[in-house]
Amino acid sequence: MSGNEQIRKSTDFNLARLEADVTEVRPDGTLASIALPDYVEHQEGVPRVGTLSAEAVVRDHEAAAKEIEAMGAELIEAAKKCEAMTAEVHDAIAFMRDTAAAYREEAKKIFKRIEACALFTQDVRKTCEDVRRRMMEGNATY
Repeated sequence: MSGNEQIRKSTDFNLARLEADVTEVRPDGTLASIALPDYVEHQEGVPRVGTLSAEAVVRDHEAAAKEIEAMGAELIEAAKKCEAMTAEVHDAIAFMRDTAAAYREEAKKIFKRIEACALFTQDVRKTCEDVRRRMMEGNATY
């Protein structure tokens, strides 16, 4: 057997094995069952091994591209969730600001009440001291 015949047999065997490997993963066992993406087309005269290799590579890349697009869709969904969470955070911050303002208003009311009570108590003491003083002054004149 000559060297060229050995190479041809080796190439035929590799080609047959490659085609078998490719068709093995197809449900109906044919390469035609999976259409090539529309952005590629075979050139005239390319050997079978070249077309099979090119198809395998482009299909592998197409599968990866679809997975990347799916990740993009997942990212969009995650972004929507983040936007919803951000809106909830803004609502929570507004609620906290309103609550803090209400606490300050309540503190202001209590502050005024305490000071009013302190003034009232001071007036009561002063009145009591005045009454006691007058009573003492009145006792001194009798």
